[in-house]
Amino acid sequence: MTKKSLRIGLIGCGFMGRTHSNGYNRIKNFFPELQYQPVLKAVCARREDRAKDFAAQWGYESWETDWKKLIARDDIDAIDICTPNDTHAEIAIAAAAKGKMILCEKPLSRTLEEGQKMVDAVEKAKVANTIWYNYRRLPAVTLAKSIIESGKLGKIFHFRANFLQDWTISPELPQGGEGLWRLDVDAAGSGVTGDLLAHCIDTAMWLNGAITDVSAVTETFIKERVHTASGKVQKVGIDDACIFHCHFKNGSLGLFESTRYARGHKALYTFEINGEHASIKWDLHDLNRLEYFDHRDESIVRGWRSILVTDGDQPFMKRWWVPGLIIGYEHSFIHQAADFLASLEKGEPCHPTFRDALETQKVCAAVIESANTRSWKDTKVSDDVG
Repeated sequence: MTKKSLRIGLIGCGFMGRTHSNGYNRIKNFFPELQYQPVLKAVCARREDRAKDFAAQWGYESWETDWKKLIARDDIDAIDICTPNDTHAEIAIAAAAKGKMILCEKPLSRTLEEGQKMVDAVEKAKVANTIWYNYRRLPAVTLAKSIIESGKLGKIFHFRANFLQDWTISPELPQGGEGLWRLDVDAAGSGVTGDLLAHCIDTAMWLNGAITDVSAVTETFIKERVHTASGKVQKVGIDDACIFHCHFKNGSLGLFESTRYARGHKALYTFEINGEHASIKWDLHDLNRLEYFDHRDESIVRGWRSILVTDGDQPFMKRWWVPGLIIGYEHSFIHQAADFLASLEKGEPCHPTFRDALETQKVCAAVIESANTRSWKDTKVSDDVG
């Protein structure tokens, strides 16, 4: 089969830039049958030394310091956006106008309005697009999707999830700038709602369908921080913690919690789903396992079972090692990159698309509005989200 090159232009050299680059680099080894193969054509960062070093480390052929020059290049097919949230809309809209495919880090945007403009741009240009909600591509999470669709759980009653961290507890931590832009509302749009709960919401609606309405509470524990840009103490505008409950369209109830003030937790992401016949639960800290309980089991052996998701007939695992040998967080990005390439071959969308991610943005917006007004808010999420 004749191979086709997908020439990648990456914007942003931070943590996500590394995970995406690693994903592209592993495709040829573990997905060799794909018709499209990624070529790391150029990377862009504001500092030339950083862009040059990143290019050398990860195998990019060239570098730029101006993203507008990058998207104008004729030798690039797809733009991968790994920049802070406040730049997603401008870059994506400009890239779509140039006819480039777009892979964008989550969340889609800072606001629902920005997100809608991004959706309009990619759909007008008819360019392939996806958002890196990578947890969908962890084999145990994908297996959970398969189990739910099989009907084994029966009618679903509850979905609960949390995402807990502890890295912003110190009042000495400034807001803004490299590494700390997530604490600056102008750059991030929101705090844990857009950064952490967005992951939980995307996974929840993929597994359990549309969230129809929410009631939320948020808190900003440290009200003022020094801003790195001005050197002055400024009000903190992001949410440090958020709790919300909700209704799903299928009649189930949802409970979500996220905070950066849970001492002892660096990235505790869990979910549990309870149905009339069975329940499942998952923990990022043990990401290769899916816990499963089936009430229909004989009573003397009924109990939670631990499924180690490493067999070749389980999602994605035939690509890797032998049963019993686990994979890691980084593999979710490899899987999403491979799925994007496969979607081009099939002429199908690679979910979650910008439009899918806009549904998650609707829930995030409703959560913030609910917390601000202390009232229930409808999400206006599409019925066929998932």
